[in-house]
Amino acid sequence: MLAVIGLLIGVLAGVLLDPTVPALLQPYLPIAVVAALDALFGGLRARLDGVFDDRVFVVSFVFNVLIAAFIVFLGDQLGVGTQLSTAVIVVLGIRIFSNAAAIRRHIFRA
Repeated sequence: MLAVIGLLIGVLAGVLLDPTVPALLQPYLPIAVVAALDALFGGLRARLDGVFDDRVFVVSFVFNVLIAAFIVFLGDQLGVGTQLSTAVIVVLGIRIFSNAAAIRRHIFRA
C-alpha cells in the first residue's frame, strides 16, 4: 500500500511541477526508464516466485539504471552511441519480455 501511495505522490508531483530534463541528460533518460522497467518486472517476478528481497531489488534497480546509462555514455565517447543504445534496449527488452512471460505463466498457471 505504501508503494502505491508513493507512486501516486510521484505522479502527482511530476504533473504539477512539470520537471524538465537538462539537454545533457536527455539521451540517457529513455535508457534509464527501460532499465528501471526491467528491474520492476524482475522484482514482480521475484515476488510471485516467493524469492523477493527488498535490498536486492533496490540494488538491482539502481545498478541497472547506472550501468545502462554508463554503457550509453561510453558509446557516445567512442562515437558508437546509437549502436550501444540499441544493444542496451534490445537486451533489456528481452529481459522485460522474459519476465513478463514468467509473470503471465505464474498468474494464469500456464
